[in-house]
Amino acid sequence: MKKSKIRLTFNAPVVLGFAALCLVALIIGLITKGRSTHLLFSTYRASLLDPLTYIRFFAHVIGHSGWEHFLGNMAYILLLGPMLEEKYGSVRLLIVMAVCALITGVVNFIIFPNISLCGASGIVFAFILMTSVTSFREGEIPITFILVALIYLGQQIYQGIFVKDNISNLSHIIGGIVGGAAGYLLNRNPAKRETR
Repeated sequence: MKKSKIRLTFNAPVVLGFAALCLVALIIGLITKGRSTHLLFSTYRASLLDPLTYIRFFAHVIGHSGWEHFLGNMAYILLLGPMLEEKYGSVRLLIVMAVCALITGVVNFIIFPNISLCGASGIVFAFILMTSVTSFREGEIPITFILVALIYLGQQIYQGIFVKDNISNLSHIIGGIVGGAAGYLLNRNPAKRETR
């Protein structure tokens, strides 16, 4: 009887690549005592003449304030991301992540000029809401989507109003909206879905 070999597979290149970038940025941030995280991987009000301002609109999702912040986000991204990447394809998932990063970065830049934002929690919420509409069919709204939206987004609205912490509830809400909209739009026309 022939023994089957177990092999590792690189099943979700975008998700794994993103997690690796976040890990490298975190390690560099720890080595530089947060200076690199502030310079490259956080978004905040800065001159529009500074080219790094535009890089930070996207790169802020790569930066994390510490191990706990990083591990909390990566647990969800590594859990939900591969399924989404398999269903929608690498390019489409990368576009959703980039759109989420850009919108949360620009909104933080405009609305919160004195607050520095970093972390992938907007993308986490995008993935959560996107996952909840994976079984969407034309003319139907899954009850799971409504419940997830009410629970996650409702919690963020409540915390944003009543809880004073260092968490950007607005980026969570924006990420959830981006993910829900992306999941809805990508499921409306399954014939146009990309294959990896």
